[in-house]
Amino acid sequence: MKITYSEAGVDTQAGDRAVELMKSAVAKTHNTNVFGGVGGFAGMIDASELLTYKRPLLAASTDGVGTKVAIAQALDIHDTIGQDLVGMVVDDIVVVGAKPLLMTDYIACGKVVPERIADIVRGIAEACASINTPLLGGETAEHPGLLGEDEYDVAGAATGVVEADAVLGPERVREGDVIVAMASSGIHSNGYSLVRKVLEVAGWDYTKHVDELGKTIGEELLVPTRLYTNVCLDLADRAHAFCHVTGGGLAANLARVLPKGLLAEVTRWDVPPIFKVISDLGGVPTADLEGTLNLGVGMLAIVPAEHADAAIAQSNAVGIPAWEAGRVLVDDGGEAVRGAKGVDGGGVRLTSTYTGL
Repeated sequence: MKITYSEAGVDTQAGDRAVELMKSAVAKTHNTNVFGGVGGFAGMIDASELLTYKRPLLAASTDGVGTKVAIAQALDIHDTIGQDLVGMVVDDIVVVGAKPLLMTDYIACGKVVPERIADIVRGIAEACASINTPLLGGETAEHPGLLGEDEYDVAGAATGVVEADAVLGPERVREGDVIVAMASSGIHSNGYSLVRKVLEVAGWDYTKHVDELGKTIGEELLVPTRLYTNVCLDLADRAHAFCHVTGGGLAANLARVLPKGLLAEVTRWDVPPIFKVISDLGGVPTADLEGTLNLGVGMLAIVPAEHADAAIAQSNAVGIPAWEAGRVLVDDGGEAVRGAKGVDGGGVRLTSTYTGL
């Protein structure tokens, strides 16, 4: 008896076809710093630019898009997940003021369907091109027996660079700074285990049309993560810190970029309809919503008060609604979120009530 690799469930020819389908999209992300083309064992960039830095620090991040991929798989729509991946990875390194230099991706699947893989990578590549970040390499791994034929997961990693004396973060934040909120495009890529459970218990199919949203629930849930890379880099020389609002919600993430002794007081805002739909459908307590979902704010910029109006205008000018959400105060020791995600930093207090929730 002879058993071939294809009989074991791995189709190397399908993998090759997927590469051919995605190759042109990946190539469009390559700027003048990329050395070599698509298909090598390792991607390379010309790092001569780093010679212009006095003390270049490399910033790195890696992430995935969580169980949002289950919705993409259920609806057989795969060309939006890529932007989610780029947003989750690249906008984490932008938080420290780092300019992204490159990104790589990894896709694990039960069976390589070339068109599906190409759709995923095309989405990654288009997002990378929009923020001038080369998609320098990647891997598609076929794992029969571990994943079902229609199952896959995606992950990515990015590297950026920032001048040591330009690093943004808690050390720069001062009393009186203004917190500028930048709107999310929707749920982004966190909290989907909660969202999917709410829909499951309610018996909602992803094709159900929701009047409040003006579309099906599945279409709303697949709206890709907004990219803040360009606007944050444009604001970096006037900002003291950024906060990417991802898993854990706004307060837990904002506390990570505040120094001990200071407190961010944030006024609750007008929440987009999708969050009310989830809240009402599942009877989800407000505390759970705040600790799980972004509730309509995807990025925060902490800026000196004299730059707040300009920062808001700059964000609005590129189509990202922004507003003054709060101020940085001396910590009064009262009730607040502190010490979130292992960081012994400042505190965050949310005041007032949400509109639209």
